[in-house]
Amino acid sequence: MAKNRLKLLGAVLGALLCGVSSRADLIETKNGARLVGVVKAVNGGSVVLETEYAGPITIKQSEVVRIETETPLVFRLAGGTTMEGTVAATADGRLAITGQDGTITTTVDKVAASWAPGQRDPAVVQLLRRWRYEASFDISGKTGNSEQLGYGGGVKGTLAGPEDTLVLYSDFAYQRTNGLKSEDRLRVGIDYSSYLSKRTTWYARDEGGYDNVKDISFYNVAAAGLGYDFIQNLPRQKLTGRAGISYRFEDYGAAATEDVRSAGLDLGLANTIRFETATMNNSVTYVPSFEDFSNYRAVHDSNLEFPLAGNWKFRVGVNNDYTSRPTPGVEKLDTTYYGKFVLNWD
Repeated sequence: MAKNRLKLLGAVLGALLCGVSSRADLIETKNGARLVGVVKAVNGGSVVLETEYAGPITIKQSEVVRIETETPLVFRLAGGTTMEGTVAATADGRLAITGQDGTITTTVDKVAASWAPGQRDPAVVQLLRRWRYEASFDISGKTGNSEQLGYGGGVKGTLAGPEDTLVLYSDFAYQRTNGLKSEDRLRVGIDYSSYLSKRTTWYARDEGGYDNVKDISFYNVAAAGLGYDFIQNLPRQKLTGRAGISYRFEDYGAAATEDVRSAGLDLGLANTIRFETATMNNSVTYVPSFEDFSNYRAVHDSNLEFPLAGNWKFRVGVNNDYTSRPTPGVEKLDTTYYGKFVLNWD
């Protein structure tokens, strides 16, 4: 028993010694909190500290008064100066970045970004033209006074750069209520836009699919035109309007409803607002026919996205799909309330 206790004591002392000798950076906040770990990055007004006791911690840069690192990082200051080195606090509360070429003295608020040696500046990474992917799914059910089962999902790939954006997407939804089909639709689309100036873009888009509940065996909307960024406060907010020419085709299975084959307008508005803990997305499109402006389709979608663990998010929203001339017995407006789990990756 005594021998086991000695082994246990030795293991504890060894762990403590290893902890003392391991790398430890320091973050101190305005309220006096001293956090020990490994400084991973400064970016977007936040400091990321990797800790053994709580994993990665994100701290508002505006709350940080002191940063000390034991191994070098690359720092970019607000004025554009870049230097690789370690950081220490000075007697007057400033930061001293020391590297091979000397020492630069600055303050916490003047650090625009930092990253590990050998990696790229986060500002440059954001401008790189690269693919980002998204997959979503949801399922719902109900038993008792009524029987209901529904499920759906979607995928999206976005190739975005500083000059243009390409989006490929597809989603579906199926639902049965009391033994009757209440939703059965699929859509596939492509959307491309490219900047002509700082705020003006040209765009082309095409979307096709079916909606069996509305008796649309196949539909397609192709459009092209110009867009304008009314608000371009990236990455916090963006408001874009679009106006162009479209061609709308809808093949109805019901013999009593005439198929739609018509050129028309393509009008749209999209808005994204990023908050600290959520992102709001709003979009609306309006496609009327030149032959008869009372013959149109309008789609509106608003949702909120909340971050979960890792790359997961939860999206809750409402979608309104309005067709001015549906098949007999079909309502003009379809409103869908949804909640989806969303996985994002690069």
